[in-house]
Amino acid sequence: MVNLQGEHIRLRALEPTDLDFLYELENNTDLWEISGTTTPYSKHVLKLYLDNAHRDIYDVKQLRLCIVKENKVVGLIDLFDFDPQNKRVGVGIVVLDDKERNKGIGTEAVSLLTDYVFQVLGLRQLYANVLEENAASLYLFKKLGFVEVGIKKDWIFSNGMFKNEILLQKIKA
Repeated sequence: MVNLQGEHIRLRALEPTDLDFLYELENNTDLWEISGTTTPYSKHVLKLYLDNAHRDIYDVKQLRLCIVKENKVVGLIDLFDFDPQNKRVGVGIVVLDDKERNKGIGTEAVSLLTDYVFQVLGLRQLYANVLEENAASLYLFKKLGFVEVGIKKDWIFSNGMFKNEILLQKIKA
């Protein structure tokens, strides 16, 4: 049985009480580059999103979970582009507070989610798209057995320039 509870964090579904955290995260322009966001979100729109967050991954092709440390939401981890036919899904993670980064939260969260993807969803492949300049995320995924398989040249246009994105994969042994 897969447990979404780790030693220091746990992963849980979004709740209506996460509205303020989601509002802060989605409207943080520093994160728009990695999320593909181009406009701010209202609390009303985010509340509608939360009202539908219970929908099944097979229906909406994505799953967003809160990363909780000591009963406080510190980040989100997402599964996206869920493809059960080809047994793969993408993963993205963000820890909002800089002070909470580089403390093992990301490692634990990705490890828990990897177990969930392989054991519960029965998928064969997990992949991540990471900006070439994001050394911390590249280190995290490689440390957890993800392999760099390609470079998407000039993939992201941000702040007036194009940036490369690295594609990493982890294939179930």
